[in-house]
Amino acid sequence: MRLNVALVQMDIAFGEPKTNFEFVEEKIHEAASEGETDVIVLPELWSTGYDLASFDEIADVEAEKSISFLSELAKKYHVNLVAGSVAKKSAAGLTNTMLVIDRNGKLEKQYSKAHLFRLMNEEKYLVQGNDDGLFQLDHNKCAGVICYDIRFPEWIRTHMLDNTKVLFVVAEWPKPRIDHWRALLISRAIENQCYVVACNRIGSDPNNEFGGHSIIVSPWGEVIAEAGNEATTLYGEIDVDEVDKVRKTIPIFTDRRVDLYKL
Repeated sequence: MRLNVALVQMDIAFGEPKTNFEFVEEKIHEAASEGETDVIVLPELWSTGYDLASFDEIADVEAEKSISFLSELAKKYHVNLVAGSVAKKSAAGLTNTMLVIDRNGKLEKQYSKAHLFRLMNEEKYLVQGNDDGLFQLDHNKCAGVICYDIRFPEWIRTHMLDNTKVLFVVAEWPKPRIDHWRALLISRAIENQCYVVACNRIGSDPNNEFGGHSIIVSPWGEVIAEAGNEATTLYGEIDVDEVDKVRKTIPIFTDRRVDLYKL
């Protein structure tokens, strides 16, 4: 099965949800109107950026506004949304939460970032998630993780053990470490023999400059499409059936020695 994906590589207005909602609505309209787009991907914290100090005031309570907004757009354009992540406020605290909406506007998954990034002070403001990022889109087994999560190969492998085919990554990855971003994503694709569809932001906030280079990687580690460091929507096609072919050619999941592994 082939999926046409569109990655919205955007700058984010710092601490301005209204501005970002308007921009994202425009970009989803554009991406959905470009051929037969099946999945649109947004970056991490697309509605607020890393305005962590203001999250108590601007975070979306139970992500209700974001879910309603995204569900209407998914239904309108009959497109799946791996809708980056938003600052979610709940009784449990503030979380950095990915939202996945199917073509019918149904909330398919919420995943809260499991690994908080201390270099950007996430642990001072956010509560870490404790659930996996597994979901299905058009009957395809997928997983979603957020930014710093990709530095933990054991976490990614955990998501791949049930024949998961596509790994979606949403991020605000800083420009000084963009080489790590590319190397890690290509490595995650090769070692898990899966597609990696990764959407990063561009631009800057008061504390960071971000690196773009949103990327789509095949199960062989080949770069199918990659953006630079400018505002753009990156398009690409993935053939989910290719994952099974690669896994049969080099059967790493069959050959694993879990009796030797210490995690």
